[in-house]
Amino acid sequence: ICFMTMTAEELTSEGQNTIPMEGEDITPKKDGGVLKLVKREGTGTELPMTGDKVFVHYVGTLLDGTQFDSSRDKGEKFTFELGKGQVIKAWDIGVATMKVGELSQLICKAEYAYGSAGSPPKIPPSATLVFEVELFEFRGEDITDDEDGGIIRRIMTKGQGYSKPNEGATVEVTVEGTYEGRVFDERELKFEIGDVESLGLPAGVEKAVMAMEQGEEALFTIKPKYGFGNAGNAQYNIPGGAILQYKIKLTAFEKAKESWEMNTTEKLEQSSIVKEKGTQYFKEGKYKQASVQYKRIVSWLEHESGLSEEDEKKAKALRLAAHLNLAMCYLKQQEPNQALENCDKALELDGSNEKALFRRGEALFGMKEFDKARDDFQRVVQLYPANKAAKSQVVLCQKHIKEQHEKDKRIYANMFQKFAERDSKKEATRTKTESTENGDEEMEVENGEKEVVTQAKA
Repeated sequence: ICFMTMTAEELTSEGQNTIPMEGEDITPKKDGGVLKLVKREGTGTELPMTGDKVFVHYVGTLLDGTQFDSSRDKGEKFTFELGKGQVIKAWDIGVATMKVGELSQLICKAEYAYGSAGSPPKIPPSATLVFEVELFEFRGEDITDDEDGGIIRRIMTKGQGYSKPNEGATVEVTVEGTYEGRVFDERELKFEIGDVESLGLPAGVEKAVMAMEQGEEALFTIKPKYGFGNAGNAQYNIPGGAILQYKIKLTAFEKAKESWEMNTTEKLEQSSIVKEKGTQYFKEGKYKQASVQYKRIVSWLEHESGLSEEDEKKAKALRLAAHLNLAMCYLKQQEPNQALENCDKALELDGSNEKALFRRGEALFGMKEFDKARDDFQRVVQLYPANKAAKSQVVLCQKHIKEQHEKDKRIYANMFQKFAERDSKKEATRTKTESTENGDEEMEVENGEKEVVTQAKA
């Protein structure tokens, strides 16, 4: 452990009236840029990692004791993602050494704080700053699109650069999967993004890898939604609803070319290749992996313009096939809304396409839109009289429409019956009320007459 003492003379040379201060030099370079003095020990052994969300209170002062900022005065803890450059360097370095509950003083030279410019008007140029920091909590980084807490990352070793694998990228990784402390999967793998489930890995692992930089090693906590779901995994003896931990290192990767990196010829060539790859996945029942391939065709060719007549024809055929196949994949995965969307896209390219009309009918049928589904199947029959499946579907739609009408009749009949009973009860109540009111009036008259007679006898 390296400790450094800064004398009053050294600090005064920076143009500030100060007293001697000491602490542990915690900078990687050991240049005295950040000195740490623990004022109260924290608990446990775990330290926050790069990317963790940390919650702290702080008080910032100049060397002469002048306070320039305080989260305590604001009454709200300050939070930031560690190691992401969201705060001054001294904080990224210092907070990474703290335990929960720890209270420490960080003495930060200008090059680890606000530099030669300072931060006017409160922080002068080239100022050494003192922060009293208390760490309350830290938690891993949520890398899911919806931020639903389904995949939490904790970075053990930071990666290099900013580039990350994209869809279709070839990656080399080492993975170690654990459940309740038991290692169930430990492998070195090379695979293409979009193909992870065929390797017996959960979808969350692919999501995790796509968030990593080359050389990064991280721990991921994966909830069932992104893991093995409610079914679990018999091969690894993982029960349904299990929360998994994966330690992953991204050794190397080669990004798939983005649309803007390819010319038209390359896009058409690659589209033909991934179409065949998607078809192979489909035949194997790997509908998610097949979908990834077909989506790539759409992303490459959907907005391509200025093509020659021959290339335009090829691109249109590939896009049509991609949308038709995507629709089929979504039907297999029981996602009729997505299937419907792709059928509509296919029909924009070919308004009388037999497969597009039929699959749109299937999607609508799955959404219980039986009238609309029947219309599509009837359209298929009109255009392609030999399509026996469409004829059968028309009959099936008619049956469901009839059943729905009968059901509606019963509902409305019961509804009208209830209305009639309600009205009958209201009428009876009204009649009874009127009768009661008339009786009361007659009683008052009788009582009045009795009163008069009694008074006369008196």
